[in-house]
Amino acid sequence: MNLSEFLQLAWESISGNKLRSLLTMLGIIIGVASVITMVGISAGTSAAIEEQITGLGSNLVFVQSALMRFGPGAGPRLSSSGGGDFAVALRGGLVYDDAFAIAEQVDGVVAVAVEQQSSETVKVGNVNLDSVTILGSTADFPSVRDMTLAQGRYFNDQEVERKQKVAVLGFTLAQELFEAADPIGQTVTAGNTKLTVIGVFEERGLVSGVDFDSQLYTPITVVFQKFTPSMFARIAGDSVRMIYVEIEGPEVLESTIQQIELLLAKRHEVSLDEADFTVTTQQDIIETQESTTAAFRNLLGWVAGVSLIVGGIGIMNIMLVSVTERTREIGIRQAIGATPQDIRWQFLTEAVTLSMAGGLFGVVVGVAGSWVFGMLSDMRTVIVTGSILVAFVSAATVGIFFGFYPANRAAQLDPIEALRHE
Repeated sequence: MNLSEFLQLAWESISGNKLRSLLTMLGIIIGVASVITMVGISAGTSAAIEEQITGLGSNLVFVQSALMRFGPGAGPRLSSSGGGDFAVALRGGLVYDDAFAIAEQVDGVVAVAVEQQSSETVKVGNVNLDSVTILGSTADFPSVRDMTLAQGRYFNDQEVERKQKVAVLGFTLAQELFEAADPIGQTVTAGNTKLTVIGVFEERGLVSGVDFDSQLYTPITVVFQKFTPSMFARIAGDSVRMIYVEIEGPEVLESTIQQIELLLAKRHEVSLDEADFTVTTQQDIIETQESTTAAFRNLLGWVAGVSLIVGGIGIMNIMLVSVTERTREIGIRQAIGATPQDIRWQFLTEAVTLSMAGGLFGVVVGVAGSWVFGMLSDMRTVIVTGSILVAFVSAATVGIFFGFYPANRAAQLDPIEALRHE
């Protein structure tokens, strides 16, 4: 017998018991669909995270302040009036002047931005908005964060240095405060501080959980002075949490990071092993997130794979029932010349056909399910072509593995005993 005859016999058997065949394939369908959907959700999550991180800007290095430390050698210090070696650290971590040092002394740096946040009530006429984020930044902020102005301009280095009370509005905030009116040149009140609007950003949307369109941007020196004053600023400098450094390109990444680390360690009088700051790149963050989502994806894949195994057990169970029901048929086929190998191939082909048909249905259900899930939920899904191939091949493998035992059992039936079976 050839393959076409085996396939014809398998199809006749499957179509002759449609409901039973469908129920048998159900486990395979669920398993394949689960693999595709789970991997799609995981891949979508990874893609969304990567887009959010790269959406912060391009070629960025993040210099982040470590936890504040106290004791000798813990960063900016206040010496005792009596001189000598005694010194008490006011705080560790980064200060505003560190950003200027990086911009002036490190090669390969294109721009440096520093941010300091506060939350205030913002008023314009009769419009009052509570808990608006006031983001203090430096002149390089639009370049570092890939922000584009729709109207007006951004404040410059001179305005930052002179603590000019100017403001740039996010797209949504400008609409809420001024509606259709032109905000340029108008005055907004943040807390008790009056600021003159000099620009409005284009719509940016939500990036890494931050709504850039609902924020008010003002010189960081104004935020230090009016919104987050510190009694230690005159001595230790204004503390900052993060410094964003835009570099020329990936080719200078390693050397730039090394220069930043050596410069800050020298300024803070600490060794690199005891540094009160950390330096990371966008790729570092992406790789960390990817390792987490990869572990999650593997877990989901194993869970979905259990469904395939259950489906395979269902196929083996039904094929064993089928062998019992068709014992007399097997005896007749043996009597007219079918070899044990023919019988084995007949039932194995039937099992594989069942599993592959289930796999095809499962691919359709999985792709459709992933698309619907992405449409109806806030989670993004990405159909991974490799997951479709792996799931389908796994379904076929399950059919072969779990179909072999029933097929082999049918091939080993004694012809005489099979013919006597009622």
